[in-house]
Amino acid sequence: MRRFLYAFLALLPLLAVSFPVYAEERAGGAAATARAVFAGGCFWCMESEFDSQKGVLKVTSGYMGGSAETATYKQVSTGRTGHIEVVEVVYDSAQVSYDTLLEIFWRNVDPFDAEGQFCDKGSQYAAGIFFDGDAQKAAAEASVAATGKKLGAEVATFLRAATAFYAAEDYHQEYYKKNAFAYKSYRMGCGRDRRLEKIWGGREK
Repeated sequence: MRRFLYAFLALLPLLAVSFPVYAEERAGGAAATARAVFAGGCFWCMESEFDSQKGVLKVTSGYMGGSAETATYKQVSTGRTGHIEVVEVVYDSAQVSYDTLLEIFWRNVDPFDAEGQFCDKGSQYAAGIFFDGDAQKAAAEASVAATGKKLGAEVATFLRAATAFYAAEDYHQEYYKKNAFAYKSYRMGCGRDRRLEKIWGGREK
């Protein structure tokens, strides 16, 4: 659905760049930064949910799972590059925990859909967690088990080790702010919130 609504955007200059994570200066000194990467279908919708969390320093929409040469929206949207739409969340671990970020992730995905997320289908829209290191892997595995137990069914959400991250094109970043009407129309038309409410019993604010 989104590919057709915004196909004209693919005509804009496309550039995907891999960004390293740096500690950001905050009042009182440098923040103790960490990174988390989540895939939840449309990265616009995932970006908006993590952005408002206290302790989150930066959320970047992008791609993971494929090569640099194919990390453009036009190519990724074909579903043939191996990339998955993701958000890279850089956060202050002294203010927000990885477990809290996992909770936000789960509340914003359909853990039973193995074909994509909501109205967006295809491998590029799969829901999953890309973990960095053993600690994140253990926490993610525990969250998968806990989610399955809570919902009473096996989840289809994947767990994978993080690979190279490629930031999406500039027009995708903070799309929910820069194009609020189009974003809200897409989100409503995609049935995202209706499905989330059905699974989780209402969204947390």
